[in-house]
Amino acid sequence: MNPNLKLNLHDRDLLPDPSVYKRLIGRLIYLTISRPDITFVVNRLSQYMKEPRVPHLNVVHHLLQYLKSAPGQGLFFPAQNSLKLTAFADADWASCVDTRRSTFGFCVFLGNNLLSWRSKKQPTVSKSSTEAEYRALSSVTSKLVWLRRLLLHFEIDIPSVMLFCDNKSTISLASNPAHHERSKHIDIDYHSIREFVQSKVIKLVH
Repeated sequence: MNPNLKLNLHDRDLLPDPSVYKRLIGRLIYLTISRPDITFVVNRLSQYMKEPRVPHLNVVHHLLQYLKSAPGQGLFFPAQNSLKLTAFADADWASCVDTRRSTFGFCVFLGNNLLSWRSKKQPTVSKSSTEAEYRALSSVTSKLVWLRRLLLHFEIDIPSVMLFCDNKSTISLASNPAHHERSKHIDIDYHSIREFVQSKVIKLVH
């Protein structure tokens, strides 16, 4: 998808037959199970299922051309691999021009193997990029804690997980409880990440 393209709910004409668009998006959603490279664009396109317009269908056609030209893309899991759990999280602050909600995404690796990934629009409007990033960290932390417990059932003990984030304010906020006064607009639930940082289950890295 063209990164400079800003889709919205109102530009250009409605599709005469939206069922074609809906069927294509439904199939592409299933394809994201094995093609993480299209997760973000499919997430964006699925937000216009109710009233798809011409620009939305043009992006779908562009995506189908990409898939046709790169059929060999996919996930590869080598036999020799380390058992180190790492994750990357990011948020695109206020990226939706219709609702000004942020889109967050994360990916989790076991060694060099991509294990889990997600791209989703946040349910509330974030008042700062730090808040949007903090919500992204909270989401990926829940996933990492669950994966640690799952791996423990296979007798794989991972004492700590490296979580990479590109926002220094967010890392400082999650690591230093003294900054609580500056973050009252962030819902209290999202401060649960601090417990995992302080117990060294999660190690935040810029």
